[in-house]
Amino acid sequence: MPKLEQLGYQLPASNDHSEDGQLGAKKVSVFARKAPYHYGWDWGPRFVTSGIWKDVNINAWDELRVQDLYIRQDHISSSLANVTAIIEVEADQTWSGTVKLAADQCLVEKKINLKKGTNELEIQLEINKPNLWWSRGLGEQYLYHFTATFEQKGEIVASKTVKTGLRTIKVIRENDQDGQSFYFELNGIPVFTKGANHIPNDSFVTEVTYERYKHEIVSAVEANMNMLRVWGGGIYESDTFYELCDEYGILVWQDFMFACSMYPGDYAFLENVKEEAIDTVKRLRNYPCIAIWCGNNEIDIAWSHYVENGGWGWKKDFTDKQREKMWKDYEAIFHQLLPKVVNELSPHVFYWPSSPMQGVTNNEQQHATNNSTKGDIHYWEVWHMQKPFHEYNAHVGRYMSEYGFQSFPELKTIKSFATDGELAWESDVMLHHQKNGDGNFLIKQYMDMYLPEPKDFRSFLYMSHVLQAEGIKSAIEAHRRNKPFCMGTLYWQINDCWPVASWSSIDYYGRWKALHYYVKKAFKDVAIVIDGTEHSNINIHVISDQLEDAKGILQMKVMTFNGDEILSESEPVTIVGNSAEIKYSTSIEKIINNNNVEEIVFVAQLLIDEKIIDEKEHYFVQSKNLVLKEPKLKLDRINDTEFELSTESLAKNVYLETEEEGVFSDNYFDLLPGKKKRVTFMQLDQHTFTAQSFPALQITSMFDHMKHS
Repeated sequence: MPKLEQLGYQLPASNDHSEDGQLGAKKVSVFARKAPYHYGWDWGPRFVTSGIWKDVNINAWDELRVQDLYIRQDHISSSLANVTAIIEVEADQTWSGTVKLAADQCLVEKKINLKKGTNELEIQLEINKPNLWWSRGLGEQYLYHFTATFEQKGEIVASKTVKTGLRTIKVIRENDQDGQSFYFELNGIPVFTKGANHIPNDSFVTEVTYERYKHEIVSAVEANMNMLRVWGGGIYESDTFYELCDEYGILVWQDFMFACSMYPGDYAFLENVKEEAIDTVKRLRNYPCIAIWCGNNEIDIAWSHYVENGGWGWKKDFTDKQREKMWKDYEAIFHQLLPKVVNELSPHVFYWPSSPMQGVTNNEQQHATNNSTKGDIHYWEVWHMQKPFHEYNAHVGRYMSEYGFQSFPELKTIKSFATDGELAWESDVMLHHQKNGDGNFLIKQYMDMYLPEPKDFRSFLYMSHVLQAEGIKSAIEAHRRNKPFCMGTLYWQINDCWPVASWSSIDYYGRWKALHYYVKKAFKDVAIVIDGTEHSNINIHVISDQLEDAKGILQMKVMTFNGDEILSESEPVTIVGNSAEIKYSTSIEKIINNNNVEEIVFVAQLLIDEKIIDEKEHYFVQSKNLVLKEPKLKLDRINDTEFELSTESLAKNVYLETEEEGVFSDNYFDLLPGKKKRVTFMQLDQHTFTAQSFPALQITSMFDHMKHS
């Protein structure tokens, strides 16, 4: 509070829920280098914790202590790796001996003399034909162990070992006919990054175990992701998080912990930030998963210094002098201090001042818009501005680093905080577990636009799951079919910090929502997208994130909900590696052919070597207008871990529920007569999700959850 009074004016801090902390309008979060989300956010409660929350150790040593070992990757290729080990070692007196650097079968040694105090050494090492580190889907996640050993007279005095993967990672920003590219290049390969934004897994970070981190990362891998963004309103994550990302091939977009606020610029604060940045970069720079350092979340666009009426309306509350001072302080942190630290300590990883933005231009072209053709975009008109889902098709940028849509968690999660008498979307406890103001109302409003009226509260939850999944699926498909113009899509958000209605695809207890099952299919490395956004045509895009070309067969059918086949076509296709192309186009009139649009579906399949690689359905009206009949689902047990489902008529969004914790190989899927759907129930083992004996199930579909007149 004294710092706020000394400053003389309130710095903007949109998500500091000071009123919940009995501080009224006095927002003091910006003065403390503490996780911003602890002060409240539109998905999390306000818990401003304090105290020692990590182990405190006293470590004794004599002669030498290796403080840091950094493997700087000077030149990396498939034929040769040139690295420099930068070793920070402290000596309690002058010391002479030998330092050895070893990695796999490579070894180099050097005689050295150290002065008393801190010494920095550089040892170069060559590795012939190195094994490179790749993100998931592109290759192996090979990790080298580098060990620096200090010896004197044959005795080891001190040593340190670090793990890292050898790779080159760049952000490519090149001018082109459409604006300027923004994509990640890994080992010389352009990578379409697919993933989500990550927030802290708990309001109380000491509650986050290795198992919870692993569940999140393996769930990301299972959903065909290759990137997570560690968002700037949370925490610099535990080493466990980055170790798992290294192991599983998940690239990390790493924000510094600044978000949605303006910050002070006095000397003491800047020095504090400098030390924070140095510690963070030095701790994380050996992890090959780190793909980008980003200064902050949304501050450039929120303030919009170069557009008088732009941004979030912050500037209007300040005098011209105050505004210039605040922007100067902003630039001191994000355009000067942080890039200097990154360039000195992690020079081969790109620094981006703020997400989203177009680039540092010092004019109105700096700030991102919903139609930017440079930099990255956070697109939020769907949800916050109540725009329909088809607007996702009209706002595709070079890199989509944030967008999202809410749903409730499942009933089992809600019952962890609500009694039977509180199971209504407008009850006090449900509104308390919704931090986004009009969030529950927005879910209801969108539901009325797209889905049948739910028959009860449980069905309302189910419909919210389907609604969220359909919305984000439409966004992902718009982004992927516009490859290579768009080269990344990170939805908001993968996880939750408490049981709540939010934008997450996995709830607080690790339970997959419909969205995560949809994402698993939408992010397939080889996928088809049926695009019916044109008024007259349907186009089928074939998308490949794999590097090799392939031959396949595209099969198209139009079927009634009773399983009758109206139209059937097939044609061979060449699937070009790392591309997205239209492989089939036809008129909607031809497909419909005077049939009732409320009772037919267009189905496309992609086959490679007679195996179905992907399958998608396309409907010609919103789900609320489909003529659905009781599907009469049938379950057949195949073996201990697999079961098969069949239906007599279209079963829309089949929902599998069980009391046991785990995930299904698929869920919330559509099933047509004449097809059989084989499903496995899985739980996390030491490395991945593996099949388990299938439990007692409750099986429903949209027909069972809609209100019938």
